[in-house]
Amino acid sequence: MGIKDLPVKAFKETRRILRLTRKPRQSEFTETSKITGAGVVIIGVIGFIIILIAHIIRSI
Repeated sequence: MGIKDLPVKAFKETRRILRLTRKPRQSEFTETSKITGAGVVIIGVIGFIIILIAHIIRSI
C-alpha cells in the first residue's frame, strides 16, 4: 500500500464508521450532557481550589 492509497483507505474507514452510528435518543443525550456538565464543573472547582491555595501561599 502506497501513500496514494491512504486517503482512499481513510475515506472508506470514515464511511464505514458513519454507517454504524445512529442519532442518540433524548434520554441518552440528556444523560451524556449531565455527565459532561458535571465533569466540567468538577474540573473548574479543582482549578479554582488550586489557584486559591497558590494565592494563599504567595501571600504568606
